[in-house]
Amino acid sequence: MERDQQLRRNKLLGLFLGIVGVTIFSGTLPATRVAVQSFDAWFLTFGRAAIAAAAASATIALMRKPFPKQHVRALLFIGTTLVFGFPGFVSLAMVTVPSSHGGVVLGILPLTTTIFAVLFAKERPSALFWLLSIIGAIIIFAFTFRDGGFGFETGDFWLLLAGLSASAGYVFSGKLSHHMPGWEVISWSLILCAPISVAGTIWLWEPRYIAAPLNHNMAFLYVSLGSMFLGFFAWNTGLKLGGISRVGQLQLLQTFLTLGIAALVLGETVTLETVGYALAVLIVIVASRKAHVKT
Repeated sequence: MERDQQLRRNKLLGLFLGIVGVTIFSGTLPATRVAVQSFDAWFLTFGRAAIAAAAASATIALMRKPFPKQHVRALLFIGTTLVFGFPGFVSLAMVTVPSSHGGVVLGILPLTTTIFAVLFAKERPSALFWLLSIIGAIIIFAFTFRDGGFGFETGDFWLLLAGLSASAGYVFSGKLSHHMPGWEVISWSLILCAPISVAGTIWLWEPRYIAAPLNHNMAFLYVSLGSMFLGFFAWNTGLKLGGISRVGQLQLLQTFLTLGIAALVLGETVTLETVGYALAVLIVIVASRKAHVKT
């Protein structure tokens, strides 16, 4: 009985930490949309990783953590998908599509995260959970193609690749968080990728970046220290405690939160139609709370 109560408490804490992580991640698209007005998409990708790696190195040194050489392969995979893959594809997407649009398209994340959790984390969602995940994905594709025909933009292609990269990285981060704290997972991944991120930052540097407006620099810092670093402290721990598939469903909230941030910060127009799609995916995530996932 006591063990069951502890498991329930862990799941609730995992969901709470997942919401904290999703809230931080929700500002990623709007902040990237701002930053790419002054910085090249690939410079932004390498630069944010380099800044986050510096913060990670300081944290690891302060906590005096030993190098986890037995997990190097997994950490490098996480670095490839979350340090370079997701940020790079998102930066490319934000050059051509609004962040509010991207927030809805990335609603595909829960379904792809569940698929990767089944393949690599041995989770077994119920039929109801699968059904709700597929419904959420259908809503996302309906939004993407809502104008009829094949209105698939280049930005949508990059967003889908970003979603696949993030999903794979999340699953391996969640698995590795059973062996070390979630903040260590992202920190070591950033540190292992630091030689490439620093070299890329130096290679892609242009003198004009010095004159970038303050708000563009602040957006750069947000995606570096918030999206790339601090958000994973809560997110990875949430995946561990609450289960990868179930906590992954919280990414549907990211759609709703991103729409609000895009409207408040960037003044992007959020139509009633877009809000309707966001509410639809929100209903899906609420319903999925009742669906069973075996871990």
